[in-house]
Amino acid sequence: MSTHQEKLSLRVLLVEDEQKIADFVCSGLNARGFVVEHCRTGHQGLEAAKRQEHDFIVLDIMLPGRDGLSVLKEIRALGISTPVVLLTARNELGDRLEGLELGADDYMAKPFFVEELVARLHVIRRRILGAGHDVLQYGKFRLDLVSRKLSYEGREAELTAREFTLLEYLMRAPGQLFTRAQILEHVWGYDFDPTTNVVDVCIKRIRNKLALLQDGEDLSVHIDAVRGVGYRFKP
Repeated sequence: MSTHQEKLSLRVLLVEDEQKIADFVCSGLNARGFVVEHCRTGHQGLEAAKRQEHDFIVLDIMLPGRDGLSVLKEIRALGISTPVVLLTARNELGDRLEGLELGADDYMAKPFFVEELVARLHVIRRRILGAGHDVLQYGKFRLDLVSRKLSYEGREAELTAREFTLLEYLMRAPGQLFTRAQILEHVWGYDFDPTTNVVDVCIKRIRNKLALLQDGEDLSVHIDAVRGVGYRFKP
C-alpha cells in the first residue's frame, strides 16, 4: 500500500462555462485517472462544492451569473477547505492576488496544458499530506518524490528525469493500464511522434535498473506489458 495515501481516483469539480475548455480538461484529467464533475455556472458550482465530495475544485473566474471569486469567497466563508485552483483568461495581477487572498491554493492563466494542471494538483495534494508522505511505496519498493530516487531494501538506483516521470505516472495508479499514447502525452508531450518506440526503450531501461536492485527476486514484474496496448504497474 502506498505511504503517500493517494486515492486511486481523485475527484475534481470543474466549474467552467466554455465547453471547449471543459471538454479538454475533462478528457485530460479522465485519461490520468481523475474523476471529474463538470458544472457550467457559478451557482451550480457552489451547490456542488457544498456537498464536499471532491478532492479539488478547478474554478474559472469568469462565469455567467455568479463569478468564480464570489463562489470562492462563499466556499471559504462556509468553512469548506477543499483545495481550489482558479482559471482565468484575465492575466491581471489584481485578479490573482484577490483570488489568493480569498483562499485559492493556486491559479492558472488560459491557455494551459493539462499536464501542468495535473502537476499542480499533485503538488497541492502532497502539501496537504505533508512532506513526510513524499514517498510512493509498495512493500519494500520505494520511489522518493523529493530525492527522485528508486530504492529496494535500502539499495538505490538513479533515474533520469524521463524514467522518473514515467515510473511515477504508473505507480500513482497501480493496476491501471496506460496506452503508449497516454504515456507519450504525459511524459514526452503532445507533439511527440506516436510511432516512436521511446516508451518501450524507457520501460526497458527502468526494468534494467530494477534488475540491478534485485536480490534473487524478479522486480521487473512490477511493470506489466500488455501486448499491443501499453503498460501498468503491478504492486
